[in-house]
Amino acid sequence: MATQPHPDVEKPDAEPSFADEKTEISRRDTVRRSRFKFRRIYLIPLALLLILGSVLLWLYFSTYESTDDGQVDVHLYPVSSRISGYVIKVNVDDNQYVQQGTVLVEVDPKDYEVAIAKARADLANAEATAKSLNISVPIASVNTSSQLKSAASDVSNTTAGIITAEKQLAAAHAQVEQAEANDVKAQDDLKRYKRLVEKQNVSEQTYDQALAAAKASTASVTAARANEAAAEQAVQQAKDRLAQAEANHSAAETGPQQVASTNARALAAVADVQQKRAALEQAELNLQYTKIIAPVSGQVNKTVVVGLNVQPGQQLLTVVPLDEVWITANFKETQLRHMKVGQKAKIYVDSTGTTLRGHVDSIAGATGPTFSLLPPENATGNYVKIVQRVPVKIVLEAGENSDHRLRPGMNVVPTVELR
Repeated sequence: MATQPHPDVEKPDAEPSFADEKTEISRRDTVRRSRFKFRRIYLIPLALLLILGSVLLWLYFSTYESTDDGQVDVHLYPVSSRISGYVIKVNVDDNQYVQQGTVLVEVDPKDYEVAIAKARADLANAEATAKSLNISVPIASVNTSSQLKSAASDVSNTTAGIITAEKQLAAAHAQVEQAEANDVKAQDDLKRYKRLVEKQNVSEQTYDQALAAAKASTASVTAARANEAAAEQAVQQAKDRLAQAEANHSAAETGPQQVASTNARALAAVADVQQKRAALEQAELNLQYTKIIAPVSGQVNKTVVVGLNVQPGQQLLTVVPLDEVWITANFKETQLRHMKVGQKAKIYVDSTGTTLRGHVDSIAGATGPTFSLLPPENATGNYVKIVQRVPVKIVLEAGENSDHRLRPGMNVVPTVELR
C-alpha cells in the first residue's frame, strides 16, 4: 500500500528556468535604479539645505559674541563721618532706598554749637583789636611827622642859642680883662697916692678919690667875672639843650619805623581777624557735618547704631546706586577681534529670565589677571598658553533697570552684536 504525503509537507520547488532568473535580475535593477533616483532627488536638495543652513548659522554666530562670565557691577559709595561725636539718631534701615541728600545719621550737635559761640566771640575781639590798630596808624604817622619837624626846629634854635651864648661869653671875658686891667691901674694909682699923701705932696682928698676908684675897679672886676661865669653857664645850658634837642631829633627820626611797626601790628590784627573768621567757618561746617547725608540715591547697607561714638573717617553706611549699575563681561581675547565701543548688546539676566538692552562702553586696558594682587608670571620654563579674558564694560540703555531688579554681583549672559 503506497504512503500518502502529509498535507503540511511542501513539495519541493521546481527548478527555476533561465527566463525567470533574467526577469528577477531585471526587476532588481529597476528597483535599484528607482532607489538611486529617489536618493538623488531628495538627498541633493537636503545637502544643499544643510550647507545653506550651516552658512546661515555661521553668518549668524559670526555676528555675535557671547559669554557666560558676566556680572553686574556698580561703584559702592561708603558714607563716613567727617567729625567725631555721639550718634543720637539713625534715620534709615537696612536695604532702604534713599534719595540723594537724605539725612541718614545725626551726631550730637551741642559741642559744635558751643564751638561756634566761642569762635564768634574770638572773631569779635579780633575785629575790635584790628579796628583800634587801624585807627592808630594814621595818628602815629601824623604825630611822627610833627615830632620830627619840631625836633629839627629845636636843634636849629638851640644851635643859634649856643652861638649867641658863646658871643656873650666872649664879651663877658673881654669885660673881665678890661675890668682887671682897670683894677690894676687903680691899685697902682692908690699905692702911689698913698706914698704921696704920706709925704703930703698931695691932698687927702685926692688920695680918697684914688681909694674910691680902686674899690670901684675891684667891684667892676668882681661883676665882670660874675657876668663871665653866667655867660659860661648859659653856654653850657645851651649845649645841654642842644644835646637834648639832638636826642629828640634822633628819636623823632625813628618815627617811620614806629609807624611801620604800628602798621605791621595792624596787619597782624587783620590776619588774626581772618584766622578767627576761618575758625568760625570751620565751626559752622562742623555743625553741618553733624548731619550725615546720602551722597547719591540708592539702597542703604548700614553698620551704625544709636549710641555709637564715631571718629572722623569711620565708615557708617554704604549706599548702592542701583541706577548706575553696569555689566562687566569677561570675554576671551579671541572674541575681541571685531568688538568695538558702541556696539549693541543684549544681556540675559539669570535671576529674572529677562533680556535687557545695552551697548559696549569701553574695553579694559589689560586682562583680568593683570589687575590681581599677584599677577601671573609667565617667564618660566613651564609656560602653558592659556586664553586670557578681558573685562568689557557694557552700559544699560536708559530705563532698562528702572525697576532696580539688577543687583551688583548677579550673574548675566551678555551677547554683543558685532555688525
